[in-house]
Amino acid sequence: MKKTIITMLIALVALVSSAETYSYLKFTKANGSTVTCSVAGIKITYDNSNITVTNDEGTTTIALADVQDMYFTNEAGDSSFLLGDVNDDGNVDIADVTKIIDYMLTNDASGFNLEAGDCDSNGNISISDVIKLIDYILLGQW
Repeated sequence: MKKTIITMLIALVALVSSAETYSYLKFTKANGSTVTCSVAGIKITYDNSNITVTNDEGTTTIALADVQDMYFTNEAGDSSFLLGDVNDDGNVDIADVTKIIDYMLTNDASGFNLEAGDCDSNGNISISDVIKLIDYILLGQW
């Protein structure tokens, strides 16, 4: 385990130093979805179970178990989203909480950003995403 942590920390240092020539850091998750983060003001932290990327746009946390690939690119891609902003209005607020609950009750994904709704990054939408989103709204951090 210790060797894995050291390897990951070395890789993160190398990634941060590479960020200067690219505009975005992109993660490919186990379910095939991608998360794209701007490198403007980027700070990457790591704990035993998560990678947290903080930049000028906010904070994104991804479970390490979900990360299949991580690389820098100059293309934003279509998958860039604000975690928790399930209705894609540019704000993370109570309307997003309501939208997740509505999705869970009806399974109607119209107007619902599934990637943004997976607030706990476990690959599915559940009550834990609602709780995580409410915590974010109240505390201001993931």
